[in-house]
Amino acid sequence: MHKINFVFTKKGLMRHISHLDLMRLFTRALRRTDLPLKITEGFNPHPKISLKRALKLGIESENEEASVLLKEPVNLDEFKKKLQEQLPKGIEIKDVERNFN
Repeated sequence: MHKINFVFTKKGLMRHISHLDLMRLFTRALRRTDLPLKITEGFNPHPKISLKRALKLGIESENEEASVLLKEPVNLDEFKKKLQEQLPKGIEIKDVERNFN
């Protein structure tokens, strides 16, 4: 498994999105990227993604952190480009890095 950490912004109209809806937004966006996502096993399979903290409704942020697990390595620039293309205005991927832990 390959873990990728990324930093994103949550601004503009996206500040009104709840934590649960933000998780759904990233899940759907990641599925549309055709990246080799690590999917959970069980009754309700979904991509393995985690957000570091939950923001209150109405709060903007410049540096939110998240991570996703992939089955195989990908180019970081490709990951950033593919994910950004699937995200709405107000959510911007700022930085992407590999986590070797």
